[in-house]
Amino acid sequence: MFLILALIAGWTAIVVSLSPWVGTWPVLVQAIFYLVAGIIWIAPLKPLLRWMELGTWRR
Repeated sequence: MFLILALIAGWTAIVVSLSPWVGTWPVLVQAIFYLVAGIIWIAPLKPLLRWMELGTWRR
């Protein structure tokens, strides 16, 4: 559970640290960036949740 929270906090810190540059982009490009950034963090979470449920990294 703490690893999930650390993953979310770390990803949030990365995205927030990029906000000064992203804020200068056109609004549509910003929306696409934040949409992609909001989806990308799920990729490393999926294997972690599988490991928590099954106790193994493989199916």
